[in-house]
Amino acid sequence: MDAQYTPHDIEHDAQQYWEKHQCFKAVEDANRDTFYCLSMFPYPSGKLHMGHVRNYTIGDVVSRFQRMQGKNVLQPMGWDAFGMPAENAAISNRVPPAQWTYENIDAMRRQLKSLGFAYDWSREFATCDSDYYRWEQWFFTKLVEKGLVYKKMAAVNWDPVDQTVLANEQVIDGCGWRSGAPVERKEIPLWFLKITDYAEELLADLDNVDWPEQVKTMQRNWIGKSTGVEMAFDIRAADGTAKAPIRVYTTRPDTLMGVTYMGLAANHPLAQEAARSNTALAEFLEECAQGGTSEAQLATMEKKGMDTGFKAVHPLTGREVPVYVANFVLMEYGTGAVMAVPAHDQRDWEFATKYALPIEPVIADDEGQAPDLSWGAHVAYGKLINSGEFDGLDFQAAFDAIAQRLEEQGHGEVKTNFRLRDWGIARQRYWGAPIPVKYGPEGETVPLTDDELPVELPMEVEVDATGSPLKKMPAFYDLGDGWTRETDTFDTFMESSWYYARFCCADNREAMLDERANYWLPVDLYIGGIEHAILHLLYARFFHKLMRDFGLVDSDEPFQQLLTQGMVIAETFYRPTANGGKEWFNPADVEVERDDKGRPVRATLKQDGRPVEMGGIEKMSKSKNNGVDPQAMIDRFGADTVRLFMMFAAPPEQSLEWSDSGVEGAHRFIKRLWRLVADHIDAGTPAALDIDALDDNQSELRRKTHETIKKASDDIGRRTTFNTAIAAVMELSNALGKFDDTSPLGLAVAREAAEACVLLLAPITPHACHALWRELGHDTPVIDAAWPKVDESALTRDTIELVAQVNGKLRARLQVPSDADKEAIEAQALAADNVKRHIEGRTVRKVIVVPGKLVNVVVA
Repeated sequence: MDAQYTPHDIEHDAQQYWEKHQCFKAVEDANRDTFYCLSMFPYPSGKLHMGHVRNYTIGDVVSRFQRMQGKNVLQPMGWDAFGMPAENAAISNRVPPAQWTYENIDAMRRQLKSLGFAYDWSREFATCDSDYYRWEQWFFTKLVEKGLVYKKMAAVNWDPVDQTVLANEQVIDGCGWRSGAPVERKEIPLWFLKITDYAEELLADLDNVDWPEQVKTMQRNWIGKSTGVEMAFDIRAADGTAKAPIRVYTTRPDTLMGVTYMGLAANHPLAQEAARSNTALAEFLEECAQGGTSEAQLATMEKKGMDTGFKAVHPLTGREVPVYVANFVLMEYGTGAVMAVPAHDQRDWEFATKYALPIEPVIADDEGQAPDLSWGAHVAYGKLINSGEFDGLDFQAAFDAIAQRLEEQGHGEVKTNFRLRDWGIARQRYWGAPIPVKYGPEGETVPLTDDELPVELPMEVEVDATGSPLKKMPAFYDLGDGWTRETDTFDTFMESSWYYARFCCADNREAMLDERANYWLPVDLYIGGIEHAILHLLYARFFHKLMRDFGLVDSDEPFQQLLTQGMVIAETFYRPTANGGKEWFNPADVEVERDDKGRPVRATLKQDGRPVEMGGIEKMSKSKNNGVDPQAMIDRFGADTVRLFMMFAAPPEQSLEWSDSGVEGAHRFIKRLWRLVADHIDAGTPAALDIDALDDNQSELRRKTHETIKKASDDIGRRTTFNTAIAAVMELSNALGKFDDTSPLGLAVAREAAEACVLLLAPITPHACHALWRELGHDTPVIDAAWPKVDESALTRDTIELVAQVNGKLRARLQVPSDADKEAIEAQALAADNVKRHIEGRTVRKVIVVPGKLVNVVVA
C-alpha cells in the first residue's frame, strides 16, 4: 500500500468506479425497506456555495449510512431552474435565459460530482424541461375542472417600468428593486389555487410529521386559525339614507364598546362610492394605490386617512361613529374593513392620535383602573370597564356574552377564520412555465386539452426590462379565430411543490406519476434551510394533498422528517469608503494576527499590508465578500477533507463557522488515518480473532472499538450529530495509533479497529474509505458493506473507574470491580491514601455512592 495520501487520484478512482458500476442507481424492490433522502434542490446560479455543500453533504452522509443499514436508498438531484435571476442575467449578459440556465447546470453538476455525492443521476431533471412542467400544466387543467382554481382581480405591487408584479421584498422604499420606479398598487387579473380549502387539514397534519417545532410554529402562525366574531355595522349617508352594512371580523369582541371609528380599504366599494362625489377623497385613494401590499409595510408606514362622510352604527349601542378610508387597511385581508378601537390597538391609536379622534378605554390595567394611553394603546387582556352591562367580565366571559348579544340581535355570529389566503400562482414574467389556458373572442376562458399540452416556452428569445417578451410574440399567444393564449407563467413555487414526487418516476413520459411514487413516498428525510419554512414547505404540503385527492399518491404528507441546517458563517473585513460605504475584502486576501486563544486582534490586506477593519462573523454572502469557493478547497485538499470539515465543525442545526485551520486539521486527520492503515498492513498478517484468548490490552482496544461503533451508530442514525460521531472515531484512531502489539492476535484486534474506523467514516469520507477498504483486503466495495455491529460482550469490563471525592472535591480515582457492591466501593474509597489524608481527624457524616460514576465522602 502506498503510504502517501493523494486525494485527487484516490477520489478520481472512486468516482470512476461508482459511475462505471452505477452504484447509486435506485431500483424498486418490494422486498427491501426504503429510505428516500432529499436535499432541497438548488437554483442553477453557476457555482455551488458552501451552504449548498453543507446541505448536500448532510444528505449524502445520511443516505450512505442508511444504505449500510440495508435500506433501498433513493437520493436524487435536480434543478429549480425557472425564476427572475435568469431573466436578470439575460438582460445583463445578452444571452437567452435557457442558455444561461443550462450552462450553469452543467457547471454545478460537475461540482456536485467532484464532491462524490451518491446521487442517482438517471433521475435528474430541471424544472424548465418541458417534460417536467408539461405534467404541471396537465394537473392545473384538472384542478380547474374540480373548481380548485379561479381567476380574480387582485391588488399587487406593480412596477410600471419593468411591467411586472413585484414580491413585497422586491419593493425598496416604495420603489422597484431593479427599475427604481415608484411602485403602484394595481389590480390585475390573477390565477389562484384554493389552498384555503385545505387550511384546517394543513394545520392538523403538522402534528403527524417529525419537524422542528420552530418550523411547525411558523406554519401554524402563517395559517393563522382564529376564533372571533363577524358582525355587521349599519351605514348611513350624510342625508340619513341607509347603505349596505359593513361586515368586520375581530378576535377581540371584548373591545367592541370602545369602537370610535371605522376603517376601510381604499378599494372597498363604500370608499369607491364616496370618492365619486369627493375629489379630495378620490385623490387620496389614488395615493393609497401607490403604497405597499404587505402587512410588514403597513405596520411601519405613516398612518393616513380621510373621512368618507358616512357614519357607522354601533351594533349594540346604536351610537354613530365616522367611517374613514385608512391606508393601513387592505381589501385582501379579512373584509377590507376594521372596527377601530384606538385604546387597545396600536395602529388604531396612531391613526386616532393623528386625526384627533376619540380614544375610549374599555379594558382595565392590572390594577383595575383605566390604562394610561398617553404613549400608546393598551393591548393586554383584562377586565372590562366603561362597557355597561359587560363591566367586570374577563376576556372569555366578555367574548361569550357580547357574541351572544350580537347573535340575538341579528348583528353577528362566532366564526373560525384563517389568516391564510389563496395562493396566487400567476406571474407576468417570461422565464416560467406557461399557464395552459386560452381565451375566446366572446370572453371564454378555457383550459387546454391534453392533446394541446405541453405549452412549451419559447427558448430563443431576447429579454429586456420592458416586460415579458411573450406578450410581444404573436407566434406564441395568437391561436387564430380570435383565440389567444395566456401569457402569464406559473409562480416558480409551483415547480418546487411537487418535484420530490416526480423524482420517483422521472422517466415516465405518459403520466405525471405512477405506482413508484407510492413505493418511495413520503420522503423520509428532507434537508434545507429554515428560510423555506413557510412558503415552499406549505405549498408542497398543499400540492401533495391535491395529488392525493386525485389518486396520484396515497400518503397525506410529502416529508416525514425535516432537518433544517444552520448557516455557514465566516469572518468579514472591510475598509470605509469616501462616500460612507464599505469595501469588503475576502478573508483569503486578508492576513489575520491572533492571540494565544485564537481570537483575531489585527488584520491587514495581503496586497498592500495596510490594516482593514474586522466586521465580525456573518453568513457567507456576496454582499460581504466573505464566501469561500468550494472548488478552491476541493482543488487544494480534496473533497473528503471538505466533507469531513463540514460534518465535524458543528451539529447540522447550528451555524458552522468557517475555519481554514479547521479544514487543515481535517486534512491532517485523513492523512493520519491513511498512514495508520498503511502501517498496520505493513506490520504483518493478522490471525483469526479469538476473543477468549485476548489479554488486557487487546481487550481494551476491542472494547474501545465497539464503544465507538455504538456511539457512532446512535449519533448518525438517531441524533444526526455527525460531529460527535467523528470525534469518537478520532479517539479510536488515537487508541489504535498507541496500540503497539504486532502479534498475530494483536494484529487481529487492530484490524477490527482499523476496519471499524473505515466503515464508520465511509458515509463521510467515502473516497478515502473506498480505497482503504480495498487495501484492507476486501473484494466487495465499501459502498456495499454493512454497517458494523456492536458486540455487547466486548463492552463489559472487569473493572471500572470511579471518582472519589471528599465534600465534592476530587481526591482520587479508583479502579473497582465492575460487580462490586456499595459496601465494597465505600471501603475502597475510604482506604485510598489521598482520601484518608483529607478525612483524617474529621467526622464522616455519610458516604454517597453514584453507581458507575463516583463516591463522595461527606465530612464535618
